[in-house]
Amino acid sequence: MSFINLKDKVVQVKIVYYGPGRCGKTTNLEYINRKFRDQIQSEMVSLKTHGDRTLFFDFLPFNMGQIKGYDIKIQLYTVPGQVKYNATRKLVLKGVDGIVFVADAMEKQREKNIRSLNQLHENLQSYKESIFKIPLVMQYNKVDLKEHGIPVLPISVLQQDLNSRLQVPYFEASAITGYNVAATLKKIISSTVVSIQKKLL
Repeated sequence: MSFINLKDKVVQVKIVYYGPGRCGKTTNLEYINRKFRDQIQSEMVSLKTHGDRTLFFDFLPFNMGQIKGYDIKIQLYTVPGQVKYNATRKLVLKGVDGIVFVADAMEKQREKNIRSLNQLHENLQSYKESIFKIPLVMQYNKVDLKEHGIPVLPISVLQQDLNSRLQVPYFEASAITGYNVAATLKKIISSTVVSIQKKLL
């Protein structure tokens, strides 16, 4: 649920990048941090484990301009992907307005993607949120690896596994090169802001 400050006319929008471990969530935020530097108010905050993997979250705030006289401030978060950190993932999802599900397109990650999406569904339910109602965008990351001879799942398989029931927008992407990272971000922001606009009417 977005935080709306009626006195200062500010809307804080929380978008979470969710997915299995090492799928590219932090890489997405690092690219956004570089690409949209002029809109970002502070340095990206990262809390990591000893192995340089996200332990709690990465946090990146930036300005989106105004809608209906309200300043829109976007807050981007990632969650740790490793199975043992589900309590933390659940905590970061509290009050979420929109979600980017980052799936790892490598063949060997197929089951991890499915498990992670199922867990997202369960975690949202614990907050009385529905995966079918919340703004959601799929990002199929690491599609560029097929150029390096690494087996990658066809988009049709990823769609069948992850998006056959949800039917949400999706992007093939490469967070490391930046391919479709901005497009994914713009889509989730527009979907989320549309849903929040209804609250401001």
